[in-house]
Amino acid sequence: MTSCDTTSNALADRVLQGHAVTREEGRAILRTEHAGVLPLVNAAYKLRHAFRGRRVAIQMLFNAKSGACQEDCHYCSQSSVATGPIDRYALVAPEAMLDAARRAHAADAQRYCVVISGRTPLDKELDDIAAGVTRIKRELPLQVCCSVGLLTEPQARQLKAAGVDRINHNLNTGEDFHPSICTTHTYRDRMTTLRNARAAGLELCSGGIVGMGESDDDLLDLAFALRDVAPDSIPLNMLHPMPGTPLADAAHLTPSRCLIILCLFRFIHPTRELRAAGGREFNLRSLQPLALYVADSLFVNGYLTTPGQPADEVRQMIEDLGFEVATENPAPACQT
Repeated sequence: MTSCDTTSNALADRVLQGHAVTREEGRAILRTEHAGVLPLVNAAYKLRHAFRGRRVAIQMLFNAKSGACQEDCHYCSQSSVATGPIDRYALVAPEAMLDAARRAHAADAQRYCVVISGRTPLDKELDDIAAGVTRIKRELPLQVCCSVGLLTEPQARQLKAAGVDRINHNLNTGEDFHPSICTTHTYRDRMTTLRNARAAGLELCSGGIVGMGESDDDLLDLAFALRDVAPDSIPLNMLHPMPGTPLADAAHLTPSRCLIILCLFRFIHPTRELRAAGGREFNLRSLQPLALYVADSLFVNGYLTTPGQPADEVRQMIEDLGFEVATENPAPACQT
């Protein structure tokens, strides 16, 4: 074994024995050099296999309301400061949400996520989403997630009562870096939404976006903040710079850097569902298959304003790697 093999495998073995990765160990992961990337992925796979098996959960997004957002999130093509050409429309009808859910089910998705732009849902929008979710849960064996911006606890309880299983609300980055990417709401606002969702009995999906100019310390801040939150699912988005956004000229991530960051999150969150989320196709390119040795969840068929990998291609990749598509709804992740 090389020193790279020995170091990463030894850390994986300690994690399997119950060790919680320290900040310095996380920093060492982020400093992995090129020769150490594959050994690191192999070590992360030991954790993925031990805690998550060989299954891959397929997720599908539905952009139910697009554009005209009041927020200034610098990465987002739907924000108030973005000027690029995107589709812009008000919240679709509950029937359209149901039709998209049927497509998700046909694509073997385990979970279907309704997403809307905006700071927080209007009362009428929340009523329509609740109506759509109720119809979806009545007809289809899908878990339903909603990503609807900042939520009060009563709003979260309304969604829970309608049948929503999970709320997505990403921390996006570390607390210190957050003002560099958004000034219209705070990191604490996001934490409050997560607390409100959990108080309402909803599962949590919360992760981040990497490649926005953050430092290693910012990445570690995010990873360890999420360990305190303990979400059921962690989507790791990799910035796809969009024309007309403040981050349009951001330096591109390399595939190796993406894999290293995925490994960091697997080591710090060994039991969690970890999703190689938005921007995976753009940033990982030909190394996409390697991500599944670390992550156990993928989106199919597209994101909010960018295309994604078609579901049939994703299924083929999963099968070629010897993994299997998860078909039943899993229990929430155990606490680490």
